[in-house]
Amino acid sequence: MLRVRLMLNWFGYSDPAMEEALYETTILRQFAGLSLERIPDETTILNFRRLLEKHELAAGIQAVVSGYLGDRGLSLRQDSIVDATQINAPSSTKNKDGKRDPEMRQTKKGNQYYFGAKAHVGVADESGLVHSVLVTVANVADVSHPSRQVAARPGERSLCRRGPHRCRSNIRSE
Repeated sequence: MLRVRLMLNWFGYSDPAMEEALYETTILRQFAGLSLERIPDETTILNFRRLLEKHELAAGIQAVVSGYLGDRGLSLRQDSIVDATQINAPSSTKNKDGKRDPEMRQTKKGNQYYFGAKAHVGVADESGLVHSVLVTVANVADVSHPSRQVAARPGERSLCRRGPHRCRSNIRSE
């Protein structure tokens, strides 16, 4: 069951999808040490996950496996895409206070000046689902905050390269 749980994390399967994958994929069954007659159903997989969470064992097991892989020069990674979009705000001072919004800043994109904020959006590469949003003032560079945005757990950091800002998360900090 532990190997089934590890594969569930590695491949991002839900409990029902893991059961189905075990029936359909021979290599997964072989890794788990299961035959077609002994495949756990989704409820059994769910109960095992809850048992690990109840006794707070999941993080420790993951750390041991990550350490084992790290000793062999391997690591678990998940790809994310981070991009920023401009959120424009009125720059006019014709309001009740006679001032601009103090939480907004001015920035230049191309030859055009904008006043507002930036939304830095992190998206899971495979699923396309948004996993994080960080709003900053407009004059903050697009690549200033990807590690704060993408790293999901303590002790993790992210690496980015310029261009389409593809970040790697789930990289162990040394």
